[in-house]
Amino acid sequence: MQRGISSRLAKLSLLAAATAVVCAAQGTPFNAPFNANQYAAKVVTQSGQVSVFKDTQPWALSVGDSVHVRDLIVTGVDGHALLQVSDGSTFEVFPNSRVVFRKNPPNWRDFLDVLVGRVRIRIEHLGNLPNPNRVVTPTAVISVRGTIFDVSVDDDEETLIEVEEGEVEVQHALLPRGDAKILSTGETLRVYRNEPIARVLDKGSIARHVLRMMMDAVVTAATRTPNTVTGTGGISGGAVGDSTKVPPPPPPPPPPIK
Repeated sequence: MQRGISSRLAKLSLLAAATAVVCAAQGTPFNAPFNANQYAAKVVTQSGQVSVFKDTQPWALSVGDSVHVRDLIVTGVDGHALLQVSDGSTFEVFPNSRVVFRKNPPNWRDFLDVLVGRVRIRIEHLGNLPNPNRVVTPTAVISVRGTIFDVSVDDDEETLIEVEEGEVEVQHALLPRGDAKILSTGETLRVYRNEPIARVLDKGSIARHVLRMMMDAVVTAATRTPNTVTGTGGISGGAVGDSTKVPPPPPPPPPPIK
């Protein structure tokens, strides 16, 4: 009898330990109080029009502001922002984008929902451990553990994933899920709304990443530089009254009549 009770107690202890491990892996124990600041993202850099919607009202974001769970981030034609979360991971939102931050608490693995536009995501490792996160688009579910990658969603809800470093796993968000596609460094994949996921594309996208980063830097710098107007004639309206223009030469004389 005593041996049976001891055996049941040992099983209960193992079950409790396993439950604690699962809770720790998910990042939040069942009984832990919710702390919104712990799961917020802070604006590190910002330029142009970047807003967050709270209660359907837009609020302009500035450096040092925080974005909280379920907040919708919207950028204008010149908007750009880099945000960082508590574990050091970052996400960069580019112009003409709509992104929801941590849409499904308390499932903290759901990192971003990219509705349209483009983001660059850098997930940091937790020491030597993986750091599971998911990025969801209208057509794709992207799982990561520690990597750098771009996600672009166009107006037709097509998703383009480009891996700069590490690996990601991609599944279709709408069609029946088959085998997940694994993308490694330099690989890209395009996911269409009504088509199964095709094969992983070429590994020659590293050069495209470098070119895109250079273009991003130019665009970001341009949005931070105010326009200047020099000269007396102005630059709008076709520079009316500009006295520096050289008049065109007169037409050649007609040929003599024979």
